[in-house]
Amino acid sequence: MSQRLAGKTVFLTHADRYMGPAIRARFEAEGARVQLSTERPQSAEAGEALLSDVESLDVLVANLAFPPQPALVDAIEDADWHALFDHLVHPLMGLVRGAAKRMKVAGGGRIIAVTSAAPLRGIPKNGAYCAARGAQNAFLRAAGLELARDHIAVAAIAQNYIENDTYYPPELLKDERFLSRMREVVPAQHIGDPSATADLALFLATEAQFMPGQIFPLAGGWTTTL
Repeated sequence: MSQRLAGKTVFLTHADRYMGPAIRARFEAEGARVQLSTERPQSAEAGEALLSDVESLDVLVANLAFPPQPALVDAIEDADWHALFDHLVHPLMGLVRGAAKRMKVAGGGRIIAVTSAAPLRGIPKNGAYCAARGAQNAFLRAAGLELARDHIAVAAIAQNYIENDTYYPPELLKDERFLSRMREVVPAQHIGDPSATADLALFLATEAQFMPGQIFPLAGGWTTTL
């Protein structure tokens, strides 16, 4: 490894789930000191509180996941709608707010969020999930344009069809009906490996320049098909 993150401090949320393990392994292999959180914050205040003991912060990786709570639009339960926003949207705002305060003082930094490609295309019976993930992407785009002047680079990895414990666990990947449908809608014809997300996160943490507030689809071409 080239030690591209040597001497850098990274804060990683949901470190034990979703894309946390893959990102942790990739960043540590590149020399980062990765501070891990396995808490499940459900508010902006709780999200920001995760950073309360963090003195130095070069990179924030906001890795947040919550099951999609599928339902037809006319059958969405209020509790399910609020749960998605409480687990995905509100904590993200708190995390970004807390990171921005520290990074402004330090003269810059990187904020990377693992979100979803779902709102980029839309998924029937998953309107609530698309709304929550779409709110994440919209917030990050605006925050990235604002914080660019403070030398804080903000980006989102909007992924789908990547193997992970929350949305594409091993048992689902053995379901031939699911695999057949996946091959119909994903041009790449296969489920992505978590290393793809980790590699893109590393690029955004080290090499990416002059692209503030960008939402990067990582979904095997799914967002470009109809």
